[in-house]
Amino acid sequence: MTGIGVDKMGHLADAAGGADILRLENLDTDVPPHPAAVEATRRAVVDDASNSYLPFVGQTRLRRAVAAHVARLSGAPCDGERNVLISAGGLSGILNVLLALVDTGDEVILTDPTYVGLINRVRLAGGVPRLVPFVKDRGDWTLDRDALRQSVGDRTRAFLLMSPSMPSGGVLTREDWLAVADIVRERRLWLVHDTAMQRILFDGRTVVDPAGLPGMAERTITVGSASKELRLIGWRVGWIAAPEPLVPDLALVSMGNVVVPVGIAQTAAAVALEAGDEDVARATATWQARRDLILREMEGLPVLRPAGGWSLLVDGAPLGLTGAEMSRRLFDQARIAATPMEGWGEVNGAQLLRLVFANEPVERLRGIGDKARRAWAS
Repeated sequence: MTGIGVDKMGHLADAAGGADILRLENLDTDVPPHPAAVEATRRAVVDDASNSYLPFVGQTRLRRAVAAHVARLSGAPCDGERNVLISAGGLSGILNVLLALVDTGDEVILTDPTYVGLINRVRLAGGVPRLVPFVKDRGDWTLDRDALRQSVGDRTRAFLLMSPSMPSGGVLTREDWLAVADIVRERRLWLVHDTAMQRILFDGRTVVDPAGLPGMAERTITVGSASKELRLIGWRVGWIAAPEPLVPDLALVSMGNVVVPVGIAQTAAAVALEAGDEDVARATATWQARRDLILREMEGLPVLRPAGGWSLLVDGAPLGLTGAEMSRRLFDQARIAATPMEGWGEVNGAQLLRLVFANEPVERLRGIGDKARRAWAS
């Protein structure tokens, strides 16, 4: 198990205090949830049915909303009663899936870099993470499809992939997903698809959902979250949409792990999902504007451009710095909290620093480029 580093930077920023500190270390956002979701939460607090263990697999309205959402994006059939379970957040859902699928020593393929919390969950389930690198391509991230094919071996059990990926913001293209699908079908593997940021895409990109590719609906387990797209972080709601034969095992693991998701939060998540894409698109436009500002401010610095998501990475290698050194200088000299990526990858890890742009408005981000240049040149 590897520490994620975010907690340490958060504690440092909290202890230092002061409204002038730029909080770029943690995946929070100041973009509020849909107002109807907030109102639904208020009503649920005094609703007796929401103050219950039942149903263990999640409330019917939310399961149906998830099924409609997953089916709409993938084009593959999904039924709320037969295919969907509600989890206590997306990462809890991923752990439940891994516990149900992975035996000790089974290998799970992820991208490099990837959120260390996902890597840790593979290890918690007894699995062995195998990392396939994103390649830096003229300031963008590109998946190394040759390395992807070479990563598959006799012990491979599943892919665990996220697009946009966290922390890089790298997006898998249709060709990338087709390459994954070929391997999954040929080897009869599983694809665990983390869709926490699936619709947070920049520069006019559109969603490509691998469950809709030929032969993939029966090999794909979709895990979603209300925390990122829907901005319901404190609600702790996620979901699993899986082929029907897997659902009994997933339900057993879910009940043995967290027992039941948060009752008073589930209607709010359903309402937010039912609101469709327009609400997510508005939030995404705000996040893209922040990304664009940082890219302009840091022009000439070794910044990797994210195609989606909430964060971008800076490569310290051309500056002769590690991610930890960049982080320390930013915090000490510029009052900017940002998390180094040590442990988040093998090829792409210790040399990288993550800047989260989801939680600070454009007005506060202005001037970040000059602050970074002074801190890193000193």
